[in-house]
Amino acid sequence: MYFFHLSWFWSNLSNKRNPESRYFKSILSVLQNRFLTSSSDVISTVEFNQTGEFLATGDKGGRVVIFQREPQGEYNVYSTFQSHEPEFDYLKSLEIEERINKIRWLPLHNPAHFLLATNDKTIKLWKVSERDKRAEGYNLRDEEGRLKDLSTVTTLQVPVLRPMDLLVEASPRRVFANAHAYHINSISVNSDCETYLSADDLRINLWNLNITDRSFNIVDLKPENMEDLSEVITVAEFHPHHCHLLAFSSSTGTTRLCDMRASALCDQHAKLFEEVVDPSHRSFFSEIVSSVSDVKFSHSGRYLLTRDYLTVKVWDLNMENKPVETYQVHDYLRTKLCSLYESDCIFDKFECAWNGTDSVIMTGAYNNYFRMFDRASLRDVTLEASREVCKRRAVLQPRRVCVGKKQKETDVSVDSLDFRKKILHTAWHPKENIIAIAASNNLYIFQDRLTPNGHHNTPEIQSAPPKWQTQPNPPTY
Repeated sequence: MYFFHLSWFWSNLSNKRNPESRYFKSILSVLQNRFLTSSSDVISTVEFNQTGEFLATGDKGGRVVIFQREPQGEYNVYSTFQSHEPEFDYLKSLEIEERINKIRWLPLHNPAHFLLATNDKTIKLWKVSERDKRAEGYNLRDEEGRLKDLSTVTTLQVPVLRPMDLLVEASPRRVFANAHAYHINSISVNSDCETYLSADDLRINLWNLNITDRSFNIVDLKPENMEDLSEVITVAEFHPHHCHLLAFSSSTGTTRLCDMRASALCDQHAKLFEEVVDPSHRSFFSEIVSSVSDVKFSHSGRYLLTRDYLTVKVWDLNMENKPVETYQVHDYLRTKLCSLYESDCIFDKFECAWNGTDSVIMTGAYNNYFRMFDRASLRDVTLEASREVCKRRAVLQPRRVCVGKKQKETDVSVDSLDFRKKILHTAWHPKENIIAIAASNNLYIFQDRLTPNGHHNTPEIQSAPPKWQTQPNPPTY
């Protein structure tokens, strides 16, 4: 699959089902939470479920918004609920933000959907279910649910179910708290569907989904003397197929593969993935830019994808000494590291994603750009997700950042990049060519107009040029 020859487009995303047809009916959608951005509206995580039918987003205000894909292809708002509230730790005099750090879906086993959402300290298991009938005719309660005076009950009746408007309910089923002394940066559901891990800066804990009052510590990097601390955990992930394998990365740029069959405490790793850097090429910023911000196992389980500040790397689990593939995301920023350090942008944590066949890699960059790398052809493309380019029938053109003199009128100089606009969070549909891009408080959902076999989805699209199409400005909700 060569994504350079695919066409992508979007349509409006709303919180109402709209059966009316639109030009290039649905597939690239864009959600804009507010016209004026506030810090609580900024999207902090994006995650598809295992089938791709649902997409969940979390923001800094502690809210979770779930989108459902309609039969026509649109993603519409399915449910919205407040997952976390701001708290205060009086023992440590520490304010705990409501920001949603990660969302992970549990495999689907019944009509209800379950997902884990976490802020810095507390993990919650949410159940999202539908209800289209209500019981009426209770003997001991009135229609408003209040208890009747038993002296007034003279007859018995059988309650009946009456149809009602579809109601989507979100209810907390479990609350996993008080297990982390530091901020939680990762959660990952195990393939056994019974356990999951949570990781903070120094420890990784293993939880059972049915037990909330205790967890097992499986990785502990905290030294006896904190002055000897040399690295922190940045991200952790379970293997997609083997329930005993997990990987975690650190601020030193290393990724460790641990086997829980070896010992209860996985301080001794099974494999260490690290690329040796020539000492003559090291600088003050070397350790900072080598810190791994995201780790993803491939769907096949054979490869590891890691993202540091400047590159994305593909590692073969059978080869530890060097990555099999390295892709430069924004190498043009090497000359800007000093200013990026002063503005703290050098500490930004970018995520990465595989497509459904593990043939294409996606990650974010600055100026609302995101990058795609085709592993087969070794070709790459830079695209932009912003309100300015998402207009009716507009064409989303590939972008190019130049260091020196512009070669084309559409080129963008590295000096004109806006480092306040950044795409940190991305997700790829597990089966189709649908991608979700979070840029500040805006969510963009793109889908190409071709099927995985390379054929167009509908006849009316066949005559369209193979470019990125956009649709009218989206409504707010």
